[in-house]
Amino acid sequence: MNITQPSFEVPADMRDFAEKSVEQARTALIALMQNARRATESLQAQTKTIELPASVAYVHGLELFEQNLAAAFEVAQKLVRASSLQDALQIQSEYVHAQFATLQSQTRELASAAQPAEAA
Repeated sequence: MNITQPSFEVPADMRDFAEKSVEQARTALIALMQNARRATESLQAQTKTIELPASVAYVHGLELFEQNLAAAFEVAQKLVRASSLQDALQIQSEYVHAQFATLQSQTRELASAAQPAEAA
């Protein structure tokens, strides 16, 4: 008995719509992050807290969030362009592995950044 795998084909117009939607979401979130950064910088300048450990940690956290957000949008763009279910699963698997390693690295980085603050 020969079992064939069903075809996974996304119509071109649906793929284009999804790609545009991902790009619009990326643009909106980048604008949101820029506004959050400007608001943070303005607040820090007004309150003169720019060098306090909590402020430094917050800004660093925003940077890490931006990196993770960029990675998520990159994988979303790849998924939109996937030509088969197998490709989509491979893209997702690679993303999960890479993001797990990134999160481990970021955790170590944040932990080492917090140590001087605890010692003070």
